[in-house]
Amino acid sequence: MKILVVEDDVTLGEQIVTGLEQNGWVAEHSADGIDALYRATSEPWDAIVLDLGLPKLDGITVLKGIREENVNCPVVILSARNELTQRVDGLNAGADDYLTKPFQMVELIARVRAQLRRATGNVSPVIQAGELSLDTRTSKVTWQDQVVDLTALEFKVLSYLMHNTDKVISRTELVEHIYKQDFDRDSNTIEVFIGRIRRKIGNDVIKTVRGLGYRINAN
Repeated sequence: MKILVVEDDVTLGEQIVTGLEQNGWVAEHSADGIDALYRATSEPWDAIVLDLGLPKLDGITVLKGIREENVNCPVVILSARNELTQRVDGLNAGADDYLTKPFQMVELIARVRAQLRRATGNVSPVIQAGELSLDTRTSKVTWQDQVVDLTALEFKVLSYLMHNTDKVISRTELVEHIYKQDFDRDSNTIEVFIGRIRRKIGNDVIKTVRGLGYRINAN
């Protein structure tokens, strides 16, 4: 899952990126409103963490621009503004959640995690697909009640497929959601990761849809 962090305080922004990546997500940082609006509308994201007090273009304007371009991923607002009117303005502009500064990283992680689940139609923190399960709180994967040991990239591939059960996910989409923008991407590596995962959970869980991509069935 890939998350854009929009925060003009570079130190705080990088701390948030680190916290998100420690939870198994891909995160990238943007420090001003113009750059944020461009990146939010030109790259695929699974969620956006958005500060309101931005240089060049304020956060509410960025948020409105994102929604006007039909970017529907969850947006969690961060702001030092705690007034009711500011929270209402943010939610009315299209935000899905609102967290005031100062905040604890564990709460931000929990809110982002909840929004990611809701966006993909998963209410429970544990995503189940037959005998395969993924606990989004702990990043633990089990197959037939046995813990599966995955590398970081294997986990990202499997997690994205699990969050999107019953959907066919192309190699290109997987690449876009498990790598940073500046990473040397190679869609052929997806086949390698899929092969490794299949050796750990069996060949029948991840289905190959010829010419289209991969799918995990919910049942």
